[in-house]
Amino acid sequence: MLFSGEVADKIVESTNEIFTGMVMMQIEAIDPPAEPLGQFKNSITGLIGLAGTFKGVLAVHFTNDIAMAVTGSFLGLEVEEVNEDVHDAVGEIANMLGGDLKAILSDKGKDIQLSLPSTIGGEEYVFNSRDVGEQLLLAFKVPAGVFYVEAELEK
Repeated sequence: MLFSGEVADKIVESTNEIFTGMVMMQIEAIDPPAEPLGQFKNSITGLIGLAGTFKGVLAVHFTNDIAMAVTGSFLGLEVEEVNEDVHDAVGEIANMLGGDLKAILSDKGKDIQLSLPSTIGGEEYVFNSRDVGEQLLLAFKVPAGVFYVEAELEK
């Protein structure tokens, strides 16, 4: 089992560290929804791919409001629209989480490569990974609402 309780706990811990230490925002892990997320409205998703001994994807999903609040806190700016700064910040959060996931899964990290981070967003879109491998969905609460960290891996 790739996403044992220990691995999931480490991803929660990593997300907490990134948000409290880098984003300067307190978060709280909450129970994730029972159903897959699927469709997003007025949202942005940061993605990082993994290849090597483990392959798959890590995604972090924010509503636009949460993404702007996170970016504002991360950069110390007032953010009033989803712009390049927001996409960059969401991509960087996905990148940091991907790097931590790589370290969690691999002792030395040389057997797993990460893609460059990318983002998708819009008024309405569907996020479907390949439905191959093991899936993990984590939910976190911030003052502006709830965001999700989703991972799918196969060995």
